[in-house]
Amino acid sequence: MFDSEKELRIADIIGESIVDGPGFRMTVFTQGCPHHCEGCHNPHTHSFEGGRVVTVGEIVDHFKKDPLLSGITLSGGEPFCQPGACAEIAKAVHSLKKNVIVYSGYTFEQLFEMSEKNNDIKELLLNCDILIDGKFDLSQRSLELRFKGSKNQRTLDLKMSMHEGRAVETTI
Repeated sequence: MFDSEKELRIADIIGESIVDGPGFRMTVFTQGCPHHCEGCHNPHTHSFEGGRVVTVGEIVDHFKKDPLLSGITLSGGEPFCQPGACAEIAKAVHSLKKNVIVYSGYTFEQLFEMSEKNNDIKELLLNCDILIDGKFDLSQRSLELRFKGSKNQRTLDLKMSMHEGRAVETTI
């Protein structure tokens, strides 16, 4: 079960995307990011005061309307700045037998350490399938990477990474 009344601040929702993970995906762009990466693709998401507030239930209802979706992608901004609400979205999407990808400017190692003190971060990590981690690095930018912007970013199998307590790379 998930908390449909939990709120989060978002910049936007893209109903069908093919660039934020495999298949047709809904992408939720969270609002607020502490990283401020040079060359960021979404600089309008940096402010923690921008965007609009929605409930988890609204996002899940929107997701359910499109049977072609293979999953949801949580992007940003920085989803781990609102881990409780994002974890609820992930739980709801998993209950529909769909997959969850999350992007973060933090590395898995940083998030794993943060999860030891913050249960919401731990819940988000445990309820997502794939993590694309690391800050966007303009000096390592590449248009040839699948679902990533720079060569320093990794695509991680979160189930295996959490089980082993170390970053386990995968391909999608």
